[in-house]
Amino acid sequence: MKKFRFTIRNKILGGFFLLILTFIAYTAITIITINRNSKVTELSSQVVTPSLTAIKDFKELVIRSKMLITNWVYLQSNLEDKEALKVLHSSEYPKLKEDINALMVNWNNENDRMKMDTIFMRFENLLGVHKGIMEELVDFEDYEDFMIKFMAVESIESQVLPESSAIDKSLEELVKVKQKEADEIEATIQEASIRLRNTSVYLGVAITIVGFMGAFFMALSITGPINYIKNIVIKLGTGELPEDQDRKFSNDEIGEMAKAMDKLVAGLKSTSYFAENIGNGNYNSEYQPLSEGDVLGNALINMRDNLQKVAEEDKRRNWATEGLARFGEILRKNNDNLAKLSDEIISNLVKYMKANQGGLYIISDEDDNEAYLKLNACYAWDKKKYLEQRIYEGEGLTGQAWLEKDTIYLTEVPKDYIAITSGLGEANPRAILIVPLKVNEEVYGVIEIASFVEFNDFEIEFVEKIAESIASTISSVKINERTSKLLEESTQLTEQMRAQEEEMRQNMEELQATQEEMHRSQRDREDKEKIISSTNMQIEMDNHFTITSTNEMVRDVLKYGSGELIGKSFDVLAANKDGFEKLKSNLKDGRTWAGTMRLKTSKGDTVVVQVSAGQTYDPIEGTNRYLFFGADISSLDIA
Repeated sequence: MKKFRFTIRNKILGGFFLLILTFIAYTAITIITINRNSKVTELSSQVVTPSLTAIKDFKELVIRSKMLITNWVYLQSNLEDKEALKVLHSSEYPKLKEDINALMVNWNNENDRMKMDTIFMRFENLLGVHKGIMEELVDFEDYEDFMIKFMAVESIESQVLPESSAIDKSLEELVKVKQKEADEIEATIQEASIRLRNTSVYLGVAITIVGFMGAFFMALSITGPINYIKNIVIKLGTGELPEDQDRKFSNDEIGEMAKAMDKLVAGLKSTSYFAENIGNGNYNSEYQPLSEGDVLGNALINMRDNLQKVAEEDKRRNWATEGLARFGEILRKNNDNLAKLSDEIISNLVKYMKANQGGLYIISDEDDNEAYLKLNACYAWDKKKYLEQRIYEGEGLTGQAWLEKDTIYLTEVPKDYIAITSGLGEANPRAILIVPLKVNEEVYGVIEIASFVEFNDFEIEFVEKIAESIASTISSVKINERTSKLLEESTQLTEQMRAQEEEMRQNMEELQATQEEMHRSQRDREDKEKIISSTNMQIEMDNHFTITSTNEMVRDVLKYGSGELIGKSFDVLAANKDGFEKLKSNLKDGRTWAGTMRLKTSKGDTVVVQVSAGQTYDPIEGTNRYLFFGADISSLDIA
């Protein structure tokens, strides 16, 4: 059985074990306290507080309903309050009741739920009284009826006001109960928070004491040997390789560290010579790693093997960076002339790629025909042969690159595809690179480059990168050209719109003047109608001479109640039948009639009336109606 060693690991684990136990205890207490607070808080936020708010809203609704029904009775013309009362009946109260019922399910006190149900029942009975008043007092005649108005006022005084006060008092009691519950929950949360704070303080003090004691003990057993190893590491950190020293260490991790440090120093001495050779550029220097797991030695060997690769990659990266900067400058300087821009791009690109020839195609879509690629610029190309050539989408390799929006790279070029010519002759290229000029998946053109030497991957990637910048610049140039054209058209349209705007302004002024004249005429007509209605009796009859409406002057002169004459024949008012027949005969023939008539009051008295009557047409009913205007002249001395 292996003998137990009181190693640094065991020392640290023991100290941390004590701290972890303390932390677990603190965590358990914290979680329990938080869970309790969460439950209490959830009860407060989802039940108690919403219930208190809902009951207060109900209390406010009761007071507002009392005010609105009172205004209904005493303020006939207050249509806004009437509409508010209807909304209270139809939607506000049902919604509030539904919310409170949903909260009542979670109330712990059954007595509170019973009280709330009783309040609902009493308020709904009160709403029934409201509806009775609202159905009785509807129009002007209802408010003028003394008995109806008296009964409504009586209902307000004897039922609405006392019952509203009683319900408000009951709700106030429930508000106090729910407020007390909310205060108790808040006190519970505060008490739990105080306990958690005190526990945190006690445990913090305990952890601090344990930490200081463990740190002191560890310092006594570790700092001495660690300082020795530290001195060696400091020397290694400054590049010195210390001499071997014979020193005994305890049989723990520090002793193992010292032995490993000695091996490290020996290994560094052998690798330093190899590193020096690599630093001097001697990549052929041989080195034997200390072991298969010698990370530093193997790393140095890999570094030796990779240094040239890195140097080559840096050369390629610098080449691409310089090229991007060069072509960026070309695009900035020539972004206002598409032809010059195309020439600069293709000539510089072929030279920079050390290729032999190239061409730049740009999509032409200005006319209504199908879009096509047009050779806009070339370098060392048989331009005359391709000057008028049109390449449509999908046609040949160039059109295929446009269609697929992807690069095409050929190293086996067909003999009849293209030939690179010079003064000494011509030959087929070994590589063809076709790259679409695209940005945001939209192709604006294609670049085609031919070379006697195959292209590397980084060179193809470079062309693809600058292709996007070229496409963006071509897009901007085309947009600028279209913008100039549209600006000219917009200027012409603006002038036309200004002329139309001036014409519309004049029409609006004429229309406004006409409307003002119509409003004045309408006000004059309404004023005249008010004068006639307030000084003359006015009776409207259907084509059977049945009375359909009367004004207040008729009721005052003939002593009839509101609506009492509606639906009766005019015969009941005519004291002289012959005169009435003469009136009917003229009106049926479409003539107006004027004269005096004797009319009977509701009490049987006779009133002499100066009459003017005529026929009108009701377009809605499609029948004739008759209007009767009369003035009481009984007080005049008539022969």
